Amino acid sequence: MHDGVFNSLLERLRGQLDGFSGAQLATLRSLLESASSLATCLELIEKFGRPCDRCPHCAATRIHRHGSTGGLQRYRCVTCHRTFNALTGTPFAFLRLRGKWLLFLQAVLDSRTVRGAADTTGIHRNTSFRWRHRFMGAARHDRPPRLQGIVEADETYLLESQKGNRHLDRPARRRGGKARRRGISKELDCILVARDRDGKTRDFVCGRGPVTARQLAHHLTPILAADVLLVSDSAAAYTTFARRAGILHEAVNLRAGVRTRGAIHLQHVNGYHSRFHGWLSRFNGVASKYLPNYLGWRHGLDGQRWLAPGDCLIAALRGNDSLS
Repeated sequence: MHDGVFNSLLERLRGQLDGFSGAQLATLRSLLESASSLATCLELIEKFGRPCDRCPHCAATRIHRHGSTGGLQRYRCVTCHRTFNALTGTPFAFLRLRGKWLLFLQAVLDSRTVRGAADTTGIHRNTSFRWRHRFMGAARHDRPPRLQGIVEADETYLLESQKGNRHLDRPARRRGGKARRRGISKELDCILVARDRDGKTRDFVCGRGPVTARQLAHHLTPILAADVLLVSDSAAAYTTFARRAGILHEAVNLRAGVRTRGAIHLQHVNGYHSRFHGWLSRFNGVASKYLPNYLGWRHGLDGQRWLAPGDCLIAALRGNDSLS
């Protein structure tokens, strides 16, 4: 709740609040913020949640309103007699404390750690961890479907991590450690980033080691318009992929010190790499299995695509559509 709104309420209730201590006023503010957050959250869920024009259980279209539950409109299917709402069948169906969702997503906007988000939201750190990956796991799918014009593509690498795993398939490292081999090896996770000159970005975790033409074909073919100009470094995988896909391709020979040839360069995608690595460092290492979620998180923050907690929630609700 904005300070102006809260102060306005205090002014109207001034006579009734005489004798309230600072702690009591802080508690009142917290309750008002929670109520306001819950109302806004429910409104966004009803508007951007899964469509309720058919039953999620049997796909029948004969449905009718059937009261409400948890503040959300409930529906009942005439065919299978089961009930549902805008969150049924989504990763958020059984999440509680909806009044704190937007408060937590503000912590996401602020790029807080798990414990930092838990402290500011008033939830347990384990809940904070689960919510982070529940929301970001859906929001990462809210991406542009196609890239067009000049598209830059390049990889960046992170040391493979099994952070949080109880059973490692290799000896444990101390404080993250470093790769045993120099250069790009199977110890590194390969992250492919493609970005056009309009700022639309797609990223993919390709596996371990150097990217291959087969991986490029798998990830890039569905998202590149037919008339794109693909710009990459001089790695042979890109040349092979472009030839097989029948798309225009220009390579920048970085090893020879050629970083730009007019409009042919990788500055936009390499800038994205730099921002991603700088932002990720605050988390002191992330598990490889969660990398797609962090990439989606960074994508939402880059270019201020998410300006408010509601934007994060809408992205998660919309991104969930691609999972169904």
